[in-house]
Amino acid sequence: MQIEIVHGKAVAPHVGDLARLRIAVFHAFPYLYAGSEDYEAAYLQTYAQSPESLFVLALDGERIVGASTGVPMTDASEEFRAPFAAAGIDPATVFYFGESVLLPGYRGRGLGVRFFEEREAYARRLGRFDWCAFCAVERPKDHPLRPADYAPLDDFWGRRGYTRRADLATMLSWQDIGEAQETEKPMSFWLKAAR
Repeated sequence: MQIEIVHGKAVAPHVGDLARLRIAVFHAFPYLYAGSEDYEAAYLQTYAQSPESLFVLALDGERIVGASTGVPMTDASEEFRAPFAAAGIDPATVFYFGESVLLPGYRGRGLGVRFFEEREAYARRLGRFDWCAFCAVERPKDHPLRPADYAPLDDFWGRRGYTRRADLATMLSWQDIGEAQETEKPMSFWLKAAR
């Protein structure tokens, strides 16, 4: 396994692989994302356009098997910035972790921890952030597609020092597996002091 770090437009050669990886991982519960490569490529361009974005790529040989992203919140979309501004937290003080995706066969090897470590260290190196933050979808415990053995990542995030902030939430739309159209999903934010 090898970790590669890229920033901004340097991610261009990897966008297709990252789009397919995101669709594969987010297809599972709790995201249940139907997905399209075109949408994913457009989403990833938001990060590619930020010169201070971060892509942490996990490679098995030449194959990308995992990835984690981050961007200054001021370069993230409005859906992510607005809850912070409304809560009196200046988005310019937040480094936003877009996502961590890792194929199931590579989990349990410490890569999830490494993704957090790399993003946190990068936010500290940039030197102007008070907070690291990410958001996660909220699904009901009785969701019909929730696997019997599903284990939420809340404990893992808590061990990394993140706290769910009930006062910070947003809604994002995507098409679930089996849905005819996009529907809004509630997303909650988790925060940790950046310094």
